[in-house]
Amino acid sequence: MVMPKVKITVWGFRCGRCKYEWVPRDPDSKDEPKFCPSCKSPYWNKPRKNKVAKAGK
Repeated sequence: MVMPKVKITVWGFRCGRCKYEWVPRDPDSKDEPKFCPSCKSPYWNKPRKNKVAKAGK
């Protein structure tokens, strides 16, 4: 028996620092993650205030 494929849409998070996207383990939880699982930044959901300074300027 062949099962048909269906597209499933779920809510997830995106890190504002490294642009990593993930789906939480418990999608029903109302709590936001404390840090990005990829870059470990605790500021994953806060926009940068200043642009990153380039070396030599």
